[in-house]
Amino acid sequence: MDEYNRVDVQRNSGRQSSRPVLKSILSGKSTARGSPSFKRLNSSRTPRRDGRTGGFGTNCFRSNRIVLWLLLITLWAYAGFYVQSRWAHGDNKEGIFGGIDESDESSEVEEVHRRDLSASNDSSTVQIGINGNQTHVNKMDLVLAKNGTGGTGVSRSIVTTKKRSKRSRRSSRTKRGNQKKALGTGSNNAEVQEEEIPKTNATYGMLVGPFGSIEDSVLQWSPEKRSGTCDRKSQFARLVWSRKFVLIFHELSLTGAPLSMMELATELLSCGATVSVVALSRRGGLLPELARKKIKVLEDKDRLSFKTAMKADLVIAGSAVCASWIEQYFDHSVAGTRHLVWWIMENRREYFDRSKLVLNRVKTLVFLSESQSKQWLAWCKEENIQFKSAPSLVPLSVNDELAFVAGISCSLNTPAFSTEKMLEKRMLLRKSVREEMGLKDSDMLVMALSSINPGKGHFLLLESVHLTTDNKSSPSDIQIAGSVEDGGSLRKMLAGSEEKQGKALKLLIGSVGSKSNKVPYVKALLSFLSKHSNSSKSVLWTPATTRVASLYSAADVYVINSQGIGETFGRVTIEAMAFGIPIVEHNVTGLLHPIGHPGTTVLSENLRYLLENPAERQRLGLAGREKVKRMYLKKHMYKILWEVLYNTMRVK
Repeated sequence: MDEYNRVDVQRNSGRQSSRPVLKSILSGKSTARGSPSFKRLNSSRTPRRDGRTGGFGTNCFRSNRIVLWLLLITLWAYAGFYVQSRWAHGDNKEGIFGGIDESDESSEVEEVHRRDLSASNDSSTVQIGINGNQTHVNKMDLVLAKNGTGGTGVSRSIVTTKKRSKRSRRSSRTKRGNQKKALGTGSNNAEVQEEEIPKTNATYGMLVGPFGSIEDSVLQWSPEKRSGTCDRKSQFARLVWSRKFVLIFHELSLTGAPLSMMELATELLSCGATVSVVALSRRGGLLPELARKKIKVLEDKDRLSFKTAMKADLVIAGSAVCASWIEQYFDHSVAGTRHLVWWIMENRREYFDRSKLVLNRVKTLVFLSESQSKQWLAWCKEENIQFKSAPSLVPLSVNDELAFVAGISCSLNTPAFSTEKMLEKRMLLRKSVREEMGLKDSDMLVMALSSINPGKGHFLLLESVHLTTDNKSSPSDIQIAGSVEDGGSLRKMLAGSEEKQGKALKLLIGSVGSKSNKVPYVKALLSFLSKHSNSSKSVLWTPATTRVASLYSAADVYVINSQGIGETFGRVTIEAMAFGIPIVEHNVTGLLHPIGHPGTTVLSENLRYLLENPAERQRLGLAGREKVKRMYLKKHMYKILWEVLYNTMRVK
């Protein structure tokens, strides 16, 4: 009991002594740290507020220490991934990741050289002409000083060069290596231009066209006015909507592969996709047409093109010549192999040899025909090359602009421009163009639209025309050049009437001025015609153009005289068939002849036969037109292409 009372007395005395202690504190008097009142102040049952608050904060911090560390690790990982992503895509313009930007360094070096090579009045000038991809020649004057002041400039340049860091020298060496490697992607920016032949009548004898203005006035419709030909309900349109595509052109000439890729780019844009074009060579006249169609062409075919391709949903290369670009792209992006379609449109061994190193790295290979696919598979078997998947076949098609003028139902037809009305307008266009060419209704116009080079067989075609026009009579005693016999021209035949008229063969050779032409070969053709005056009067020439509907409307027969292996699927074949022009399959849509010199005689006989039998021309032409309707319209091609793109883009 005494002990309990003692404890109770001490507690009461502690409560009673609290006021004096508080008073001493508020009054500014301090209590000794070891005194009993100081100890009792902090030993009461109710702890001090300040003590509670400090303890809670410390405990809270200690309990959340793991969370803070996790947050710090997360931020650090995010920063690392961000830097790595920026570095992988080449976004180092500000130098935030270290190193020196190559473009800045090159411009710096160029500026130094520009200052150091400046001239005084006493200087000698060496003029160097650089052939670019423009028609004019850029000139650069390098001034080399003669006196002592010039030596100072050179020494200052050497000192500046020596002051560069090791990192900048490594960067410049890397840049030079990349430039050397980039030579394989196509022609250089400074391309050597061949000599041009003046496009005049004095040179070619009879130069006609182009007839774009006549097309617009007769048809009362222009391709520039169209708003798009995409079928919004198609599977292709739903697949490509809002997607990004990069298309690789090996050149910008007015030839088969670039034209086919341009039509693909136009269709993708029409269906709501974003399209960027990489041109490995800018030679040719397709650049203005791409600008008219609002197709973006990248200025760079190296770093910028790789960066754009890595951000795209799909990359489509349109030629075997793109092999070197594809190889470099795969070196920059490992994932690039999974979203690239390689549409190979050539069938020569030299193209296979330059492509074989990357064929097995591409996920999707596409060929134009079964015969081409078999040939490439045979070459791959010889080289023990295994594809990742079986190649696909996507044949070309007649675009809607040509089908529209040919009178075939397409997306451009409206009540005001029905197929019946377009057939009528096509006949008016035929009459206007032939009058402009100076042709009679009875004349048979034979046409060959292609680049002018030995592989296309123009020289052999001229020999066949010479045999036809020089021979005064056929085996049936029908006079060909300028005679008058029974028989109607194609226009009279199509109109359903025949009468006695004179018949003559005329040959129209296209693509004058094309960058793909071989100038020595063109000169050889002109030399041949100068030695055969009768044949020269039968030959007309027309410039390279994309407005070919008027030419097809005026023609009666189309000749493909390509020599040897290499032609896969000439787009002009199906375009001519769409206009009812006889061509290709023997006795079905046209007549065949052997290649080489033995074929000139057979070709001459075929031309004579078609000249004498306009009804047979009509039968063969209509058969070809029906085949195009069944197999080679745009809707047929894009149905197949949709499946190829879908299988490539889907995530397995």
